[in-house]
Amino acid sequence: MIKAASGFRVAVIGASSLLGKELLAVLKERQFPVTRLVTPDALDDAEPDLPVLDLSGGLEAVVTEADVGESDLDFVFLAGPLRPAAKKGGNEATPFLSSSKRLASATRCKVIDMSESLAGEPGGVLSVPFLDRGAVSQETLTAGPAAGFSVSAHPATIVISAILLRLAARYPMKTVVAQVFGPVSEIGSQAIDELQKQTLNLLSFQKIPQTVFGTQLAFNLLPRFGRTRSARIANLESRVQKEITNYLGQRVPSPALRVIYGPVFHSLACSIYVELVQPATLEALTQALAGGPIQVRKASEPPPTQVEVSGSNEIVVDALTADAGHSDGVWIWAAVDNLRLAAVNGVEIAESFKQEIRLQ
Repeated sequence: MIKAASGFRVAVIGASSLLGKELLAVLKERQFPVTRLVTPDALDDAEPDLPVLDLSGGLEAVVTEADVGESDLDFVFLAGPLRPAAKKGGNEATPFLSSSKRLASATRCKVIDMSESLAGEPGGVLSVPFLDRGAVSQETLTAGPAAGFSVSAHPATIVISAILLRLAARYPMKTVVAQVFGPVSEIGSQAIDELQKQTLNLLSFQKIPQTVFGTQLAFNLLPRFGRTRSARIANLESRVQKEITNYLGQRVPSPALRVIYGPVFHSLACSIYVELVQPATLEALTQALAGGPIQVRKASEPPPTQVEVSGSNEIVVDALTADAGHSDGVWIWAAVDNLRLAAVNGVEIAESFKQEIRLQ
């Protein structure tokens, strides 16, 4: 491909996944200049290839050939697992868009991992652009971007880190406990289909499918799934705990974390308990917390729900609640569209590299 001066050459792995579709929508809404879009084949028949999407008004036909190389691209978004390259025999190298090692070591294009596809590769740099700009130390800011591919933090990591860093900037903390209530859209469209069928079949007294969850999730809350043949169910709790520890470092006490799976299709919710070094009023804590993209509700308003925040870019926080047994303890409830927040964060990472790519 020839490098276009007016836009960028973009590849999206997993473009037909739920996250991939949301990513493409955000690229279009934010008018990210795309002149070439590469979308390798879908992972399975349940998530068919997307049609050509007009992201810039002049987008050329979507490229699907496997031999697209690093020099042919400016950005690669990993919104789904890498598809294994077809075996053709001989000593051909693994295609660039199918090789985790080649993607992780790329230098001529920016690789943004949104799906843990490169979790086993060294060199990943965890990134939350709006927090990197407003909450990290000046020392980190002046150190410049680290080498390696970018890792877009999980939405739960973003929500918990944003809330804790906002509060910790004014009020030191002793203890933090966080619970994440994850939706099945984290797993994919097959999980959404199975939850719907479980719900309908239970109401009609029929046998429920358990291929994805390995157990009954409908009408239940679960700390883990049962035995399942699905290889696409990630250990969300381990991922979020690792990311939070990595991103927060010593700035905030590492939270005790638990992930609960519920019969919710879209959007996640977080319940966070914070114990401060010194007591503070709810009004003062609310003032410290509020500000884009965090919106804090008043006590007179209804609490935010997963249904309500669907399609929103904001992290919506309920009115803060003091703990009845601890004068220095406060409870925080937050809801966010997980797919939307993940897509926006991934695109913001790419936007932070636009000038660097143009200068190459």
